[in-house]
This record gives sequence, structure tokens and C-alpha cells, in this order.
Amino acid sequence: MNITVFGAAGSTGRRVVAEAVARGHQVTAAVRNPARATGLSPAAHVRTGDAADPDTVAALAVGQDVVISATRPAPGRESELAAVARSLLTGLHTTGVRLLLVGGAAALSVPGTGGTMVVDAPDFPPSLRPIALACNEQLAVCRATVHDVDWAYLSPPLLLEPGERTGRFRLGADELIVDAHGVSALSMEDLAVALLDEAEHPKHHRTRFTAAY
Repeated sequence: MNITVFGAAGSTGRRVVAEAVARGHQVTAAVRNPARATGLSPAAHVRTGDAADPDTVAALAVGQDVVISATRPAPGRESELAAVARSLLTGLHTTGVRLLLVGGAAALSVPGTGGTMVVDAPDFPPSLRPIALACNEQLAVCRATVHDVDWAYLSPPLLLEPGERTGRFRLGADELIVDAHGVSALSMEDLAVALLDEAEHPKHHRTRFTAAY
């Protein structure tokens, strides 16, 4: 497959690029700052590009099968997430290229609460509320925008950190996945596995899904 990854220089994006290359795909790694491309797999084709520009999205989607967005805004610029989602959908309009977005966990429901969203839980950290609400808006843009793009939105668990690639995790839909101890976690490496699994074997169309141990 031919895959473009926006946000390729970020923590999640780097792992997505590495996983895609390891599976034998042709990967275009899109970065806003070429200086940050250091350390990316040498098999990836590094291109300078901003996912917030629909024309750039369209240009980097030519000949591709899937576009993956793993962008994350700097603190104070959380509103960029929704803007980028609109740009991706606009840029991919009429192309037939599939879109996979790495989103947030905030809009998942907490098990056993009758549908309370993660962001509305009493113990949700106030410091994370801006990015959480921005992720919710990002998902809302995908759901509300009139377009022909076949998209899927991957909500990570509460705890997403660098770790081990195991290839063993559970998939869900709209509810937070927790283990027997109430922990919701996944390594960034296994998040990349979940994304590439979805790219290779599409199961989620114009909907959100989640993954965790």
C-alpha cells in the first residue's frame, strides 16, 4: 500500500511510520519542519507538508491508498485539531483515499456510569480539558462535515506511552476499554499496530473505534 502519514515526526507518528515500513508499505512521512525528520526510517519518503492546508493534503494524497493523521497541537493551540480535520476532509474530497485519524479518549464513555464521557468524569484532570475538548471537536467535524471521505477515528486509551510492541490488544467502539484492575492503557507501538491493521483490513467506516489492553 501507499500511505501518507501527517505528523510523522511526533511520538505516535514516528511509530506509525516505522510500523508501516516494517510491513513493506511505501510510506510518505509528512512533516512541517524537516529538521524534525531526523531518526525516521530511511525507507520513508520525507516530504514537507502541513495537514492544515487542504491543497497540501490533496497533493500528498496523489497515488496513495490511505492518509493517516497523527498530528498534535502545541499547548494553547488546541483548536488546530478541528481545523486540521476539516482540511484533511477537504483535501481528500473526491480522491477516494481513505483517512485514519488518531484522536482522543475524551468522548469515550466510562464503563458503569450510564454513558458519562471521560472528559466529564469527576476525576478528569482540569489541565487536560482543553486538549480533550479539542479532540471531541475533531471527532465532531468528521461526523458532521458533508463529504465523501471514508474515514475512521481511533480513540486511544487513557494511558498512551512509549513501550513494547505486542500486537495483542482489544478493540472497542464508544466505551473506554479497561482491564481487570480498571486500567486503560496501550503502548504507542501497539496503537500503530491497530492503525495499520485497520489500514490493511478496513473494519471501521465513518466511525470511531478504540484499542487498549
